[in-house]
Amino acid sequence: MTSPEFPALVAVLFGVVAAVVLFVPFVAVQYRREGRLTFLQVVLWVAFLVYALALWTYTLLPLPDPDDMRCVGTQLTPFQFVSDIRSYPIDSLGGLARNPAVMQVALNVALFVPLGFFLRFFWRRGVVVTTVVGLLISLLIECTQLTGVWGVYDCAYRFFDVDDLIINTAGALIGGLLAALLMPGRTSPDDGAAAAPRPVTFGRRLVGMICDGLAVWLTGALAAAVFRVIWFYALENPYGSDERHTNIVAVAVPFVLFGLGTLATGRTIGDSAVLLRWRGGVRPTVLRSLLRYLGGIGGWQVLSYLLPGWDGLFVVALLVCLIATSSRGGLPGILSGARPVDARSVDAAH
Repeated sequence: MTSPEFPALVAVLFGVVAAVVLFVPFVAVQYRREGRLTFLQVVLWVAFLVYALALWTYTLLPLPDPDDMRCVGTQLTPFQFVSDIRSYPIDSLGGLARNPAVMQVALNVALFVPLGFFLRFFWRRGVVVTTVVGLLISLLIECTQLTGVWGVYDCAYRFFDVDDLIINTAGALIGGLLAALLMPGRTSPDDGAAAAPRPVTFGRRLVGMICDGLAVWLTGALAAAVFRVIWFYALENPYGSDERHTNIVAVAVPFVLFGLGTLATGRTIGDSAVLLRWRGGVRPTVLRSLLRYLGGIGGWQVLSYLLPGWDGLFVVALLVCLIATSSRGGLPGILSGARPVDARSVDAAH
C-alpha cells in the first residue's frame, strides 16, 4: 500500500531535480528580465517547481493497480458543495471548522492560491489571466482524472467533480488578488532598470561559477548515459566494462564543448547567464580566453579526471581568489589579466 506521504515526497524530489536542471536557464532569464538575481527569487523558484509537481502528484498519485482499481462516477451539479456543507452541523464556528465538506473546499482553494502568486511573481500576469490559467489547469487535471489518465486506465479512478473546477478557479483568483495587494507593481516591470549595468559582485560571479559547474556536470552525465547505451546495446559490450571509457567521455565531452564555446565567444555559460563579459588582459584574445577557461571551470574538469581530490582544493582556490581580487576576476582574471564587466555596459558602448 502506498504511503499518503508518497505524493509529497515525489513532488519534493522531482521539484529539486527540476530546479537543478533548469537553474542555468532560470538565472539567464532573471538577469535579462530584471537585471539581477536575489536569494528570495531562487527560493521562490524552487518552491514553484515543488508546488507545480505537488499540484500534479496530489491529484493523480498514487496510481492504482489495474487489477484492484474501482471505477468512479462524476459529479456534474454546480455548487453541490453547498448542500454537502449544510448536511453537517454548522451551528457553531467549531462545528463549521470540523465540517469535512468545509475542510475539503478550504483545501481545494488553498491548493490553487499559490498558483496566482507564482504567476504574478514570475510571469507578471494580472488577476484575469491568473484566473483563466487556474481554470484551464484545473480542467486539465479533472479531464485527466475523468479519462483514466488519457486512456492508460479503462475508466476513471478518481472522481470528476465540477465543483472542483469552480473552487480551484476561485483559489487561483484569490491568489492573484493577494499577489496584486502585496506586489501592486509586479505587472509593470521597469525595463530601464533591467537594462542598466550593475556592479560585478562576489555573489554574481559565484552564481556564474555555479552555472558553469551545473552545465558541465549535466552535460557530462548526459554524454556518459548516451555512451553507456551505445556501448551496451549497439556495440553489445558487457555491462560494467565501460567504466573507464565512460569517465573519459563524461569529462572530455563537456571540456571540449564548453572550451570551444569559451574560445569562440570569450565567455563561459555562466558568464553569459549572469551577463558578464571580460575586458583587457593578454593577447591574442584566444589565448586570454584559454587561460580564463583553464583558470576556471576548465581547470576543474582537468583536475577532476587527472588528479581526483585536487579538484576540491581547486574550488577552494577559486573562492579565495574571487574574494581577494577587487575586480572579482578571481583565478581566471589573475591568469589572463582580464577583468569581468557588466555585458550591458559593453553593449551600450557599441
